[in-house]
Amino acid sequence: MSEGLRPDDELRALRRLATLVAEGVPPQRLFAVVADEVARVLEVPTATVLRYESDGTVTSCARSETGPPLELGTRFALDGPSVLGRIRSTWKPARIDDYSTRTGELPNAVRVGGVRSAVGTPIIVSGRLWGAIVVSSPRTEPLPEGTEARLEDFTQLLATAIANAESHAALERLADEQAALRRVATLVAQGVPPAEIFAAVSDEVDGLFDCGAGVARFEDDVPASVFAGVSKRITVPIGTRFEFQRGMASAEVYRTHQSARVDGNDWSTADGALATTARRVGLVSSVASPIVVDGRLWGTMNLWSTDVLLPRDTGDRLEKFTELVATAIANAESHEAARVLADEQAALRRVATLVAHGGSPPDLFEVVAEEVGRLLSAGSATMGRFEPDDSVTIVAAWSATEVAFPVGVRWRIEGTNIAWRVLQTGRAARLDDFFAATDPIGVAAREAGYESAVGSPIVVKGHIWGLVTATSSEGPLPPGTEARLASFTELVATAIANAESSSELAASRRRIVAASDEARRRIERNLHDGTQQRLVSLAVAVRATEADVPSDLHGIRSELTQIATELGDAVVELQEITRGIHPASLEQSGLGAALRTLGRRSPIPVVLDIAIEGRLPEPTEVAAYYVASEALANAVKHADSTRIEVSLARHHDSVTMSIRDNGIGGADTARGSGLVGLTDRVEALGGSLEVRSPSGHGTQITAVLPLDAGSGAALD
Repeated sequence: MSEGLRPDDELRALRRLATLVAEGVPPQRLFAVVADEVARVLEVPTATVLRYESDGTVTSCARSETGPPLELGTRFALDGPSVLGRIRSTWKPARIDDYSTRTGELPNAVRVGGVRSAVGTPIIVSGRLWGAIVVSSPRTEPLPEGTEARLEDFTQLLATAIANAESHAALERLADEQAALRRVATLVAQGVPPAEIFAAVSDEVDGLFDCGAGVARFEDDVPASVFAGVSKRITVPIGTRFEFQRGMASAEVYRTHQSARVDGNDWSTADGALATTARRVGLVSSVASPIVVDGRLWGTMNLWSTDVLLPRDTGDRLEKFTELVATAIANAESHEAARVLADEQAALRRVATLVAHGGSPPDLFEVVAEEVGRLLSAGSATMGRFEPDDSVTIVAAWSATEVAFPVGVRWRIEGTNIAWRVLQTGRAARLDDFFAATDPIGVAAREAGYESAVGSPIVVKGHIWGLVTATSSEGPLPPGTEARLASFTELVATAIANAESSSELAASRRRIVAASDEARRRIERNLHDGTQQRLVSLAVAVRATEADVPSDLHGIRSELTQIATELGDAVVELQEITRGIHPASLEQSGLGAALRTLGRRSPIPVVLDIAIEGRLPEPTEVAAYYVASEALANAVKHADSTRIEVSLARHHDSVTMSIRDNGIGGADTARGSGLVGLTDRVEALGGSLEVRSPSGHGTQITAVLPLDAGSGAALD
C-alpha cells in the first residue's frame, strides 16, 4: 500500500514512531510502542517484536498490551513450521492461516496462546536478519491480504532505530575501550610493576565485557598455565595452576599461538581443577588471547562468562590489551614503547571523540590523515575512496613536505601499488620498494622519494570502502604499522557507517513529511470540492423550499430559515478549516501572500518584514508557513503579548524566518508542543529551528531552511 493510500490513522502512527526514532528513544521502549501501534492500527489482538538468536532460537522482545500474556525474554526453538521459521529461511514476509495442525515447540506455544493465524515481516538491520514483527489472531478467518505490506513500514522504522542504537553503542564501546587502553598504557609508561599491570588490565577488561577476566602465564616445562592477575570478581587466588585439558581456551592458544574461544562446553563429567571451578561458577563461554613477548608466547589474556556467550569479536578486542601487557612484561624499550603507545591512544581518542560528536566525514578524513602521519612519523599519509571503475579518489592528504597525491585527484590503481593490493585482498598491504613500479601511483610514489608504504582497508558494512596509507622516505616503516593503521580505519568505518545511517534516517523523515503534506492537500481538495459544495447546494435547496412554503405556515418557514442560516455558517467554518489544512494562498500566490493572510487573521497585531521576491522551493515554503502558523497560534494562546514581529530574509542558499513576540516568555518545548513536530519538519529538510524564550522577555523562534531542501550530505 502506497503512502498516499494508507489510512490517516496508520500514517499518524508511522509519523509518531518516526519521531521517536529521530529522538533516539531506546530500542526496548520503542519495541513496546511499535507493538501497541501495530496492534491498534491493524486491529489485531496481538503484535509481537522478536529477535533471532545465533543458536537458532528466537526471543520475544515486546508485545502489545492487548495480547495474551507472554513473558518478555521467552526463547523458542524454531523446530516446527511457523511464520518465524519461514522468515528465518527466506528473509521475506510470511503467513500461516491455520496453526491447528502444526507441531513443534513454537507452534505448540502459539496454539496454547489461542493463536489461529499469524503474519510476520522481517526486521533487516544493516544487511542482516535481526528479527521480525508478527501479528496474530485467534479468529478462524485468515488475517487480511495486504497485512504484510502494512507491516513493512513499521519494520523499516524499527530497523533504523536498531541500527542507530547499535551505531551509538559501538561508538560508546569504542570510546570506553580507548579510555581503558589509555589508562593501562599510562601505567605501563609509568613503569608500574607487572603484577599491578596484570591486576589493572584484568579489571579494565572485566569492566568492558562485564565478566571475569585474568592474565595467565604459561609454564615452561609442562603444558599448564598459572594465574598471574585476575579481576576483582574472580575468587581464584593468584598463583593457581591449571593443567591443560579439553575445553580450556588457553590450551588452544598454547597449541595454535592464536586467539581461541570455547562455548557451551559440558563440564559435568570432566575431571580436574578447571572442571571443578567451571561447574561451581557455571561457566558457559571463555575466550583467550595470546600474550607474545619478544616473539615468545608468554601467556594469555582471558575472559570467562557465566551467563551469556561472549561477542564474536572478543578475541580481537583482547589483543589490544595483550599488546600492552606484553610491553609491560618485556620492558625492553619500556619508556619509548610506552610513549609511542600513549601517543597512539591519544590520537585514537581524539579521532574517536570527533566520531562520537558526529563530525562531518570530510573533516574527519583530514584529521585522521594528519594524526596517522604525525603518529607514525611518516613522510605523508593519505585516505582514498575506491570507485566502481577500479580507481581511487584521494579524499584527504597530509605531508610533512609537498603533497604528492592531492585531494580530489582520481588514480587508476591496477598495477604494483598498495591500493590495488588492498582492493584485491581486503587486507593490509606493504610495499618497501618502488624501483620497478610502472603504474601511475607507483611512479608518482617513486618520484616523490617514497621508499616504503603501508595501507589498511576501510571496511564499511562488509564492503571495502577505501584505504588509509602511510608512506616513508627514510627506509621501511616499522613492523606493526599495519595493525596501528587498522585502529584508525575502524574509527573511519564507524563514522562513514554512522553518516550513511543518518542520511537514511533523514531521507525517511523527508518521505514522511512529504506524505503528510500530500495528505493535507488531498483532504483540502475533498472538503472544498465535495463536502463544501454539497453544503452550499443543501442551503440553496432549503431556501427554495422556504420560498414555496405557504405564508400561513410561519413555524415551518422559521425553521427552514434557521436551517439555511446554520448551513451557511457551516460553510464558513468549513472554509476556515480548509484554509488551515493547506491554504490556497500558499499554493497559488507563494509564501509572502500566505504570511500576509496569517497576519490579517491574527487577533494580535502582526508586523511583517518580508525581504524575498518570487517563489521558493515548495518544501521550503510549506515548512516556513507552518512554522509561522504554529508560532502565531502559540503566541495568541499562551504569550499574553500585544505585538508580534515576523521577518523573512533570503540568503545565498537558505531562508531565515524569525517570529518574535513581546509576551511573558517561558516557553518550554521539552514539555511538548506543536513546535516538536515543526522541529522534525524543519530538520527533515536539513534546516534548524531555535526557540529562545527567557521568562518575562518574550519568545523568539528562528528557523533556517535550505533552498535545496531535501538534499543529503555527501561522504566525499
